[in-house]
Amino acid sequence: MLTINHEFLLNKGRYRDLNVNPQCREIALDFYRFMLRLRRTQLALIAEYHPADEMRCPVHFCVGQEAVPAALSRIVSSGDFVLSHHRSHGYYFAKGGKMNELFAEIYGKVTGTNGGRAGSQEISKSELKFYSGAIISGMIAIAVGVSFSNNYLKNKNITFTCHGDGATEEGAFWEAISYAALGGLPVIFICENNRYATYSPQYKRQARDDIHQRVAAFGVKSVAVFGNDVLAVHGVLESAVKHVNNGSGPVFIEAYTYRWNGHVGPEDDDYIGYRPLKEKEVWMKNCPISLLEEELFTKTYLDESQKQSMIKEIDQEIDDAFRFAKESEFPEVPHEWDSLNYSQESPLADRLLMDGTAGEIFNGNQSETKLKPY
Repeated sequence: MLTINHEFLLNKGRYRDLNVNPQCREIALDFYRFMLRLRRTQLALIAEYHPADEMRCPVHFCVGQEAVPAALSRIVSSGDFVLSHHRSHGYYFAKGGKMNELFAEIYGKVTGTNGGRAGSQEISKSELKFYSGAIISGMIAIAVGVSFSNNYLKNKNITFTCHGDGATEEGAFWEAISYAALGGLPVIFICENNRYATYSPQYKRQARDDIHQRVAAFGVKSVAVFGNDVLAVHGVLESAVKHVNNGSGPVFIEAYTYRWNGHVGPEDDDYIGYRPLKEKEVWMKNCPISLLEEELFTKTYLDESQKQSMIKEIDQEIDDAFRFAKESEFPEVPHEWDSLNYSQESPLADRLLMDGTAGEIFNGNQSETKLKPY
């Protein structure tokens, strides 16, 4: 059995296995446009971040990691949940998020996805069933809870949780894997293994580069895939969905990929010296967009005129999103800060949190209020 990991991919050099057959021409063009749009969005935000300093939050960009969310965009349904890590822009787009609202949120404006109060790391849109979070492994645990709820209610939708390799070093991750396996829950874990947790190489944090094999020991179907081949990732996701829909339990996917940009922000952080420049050069030669573009041009499924037409349309959308964000108003300062922490739609949960009676109720001392399942 072929073992995929970072060392194997680095030794392989230029990837040559991406193949677009006539039957998948349209879906490949859709993936290409998605990745091109995501890449140009990220590069535009990076270019605009400084020196204006008008964006109101840190941003974790995903340049080089466009293939996995692109593949997911054709897999996920409107009823499925997607819970993402903080490098979330691609997954937000995969769930149908609007560019205008993304930009406005980054600028801290009231028209943003979360009214300008969450920023890039905590983007959420309940109508889309999309949530992201900055706490490492936090969304993984929540995803398993959502999946348990769906299972309990006999809801056929799937929960996808997207995270990095660093998240697998938290105890919450392994507890979530164990619980999902035990309950046979309809959840798909997508790990974008980009080899680095902030500035720490995986081999300085873990003895082996085989997270999928360790997860398999918990009884979870686990697979590894080259995360820059969007068609390969799509195929793995299709198989994972079939597995879950058959009632066979959760799936873990380890997609090997690489971020070109710094860990956070528009600035380059390679001056720190935490990763070899030759390694980065190999991965840049295996750009997910270039790999697909080369194949599409070779098969004459795409030409330069079509490409430039896409770019023109995407760049216009980006310009409009910047204009929308900059012209929008900042949110008003609330009279009561509790409104930012407690939902008006869940008075019972809020009261339990505020008056400290939650422990009594869950310990069996239920007074006049009884908790009911969803």
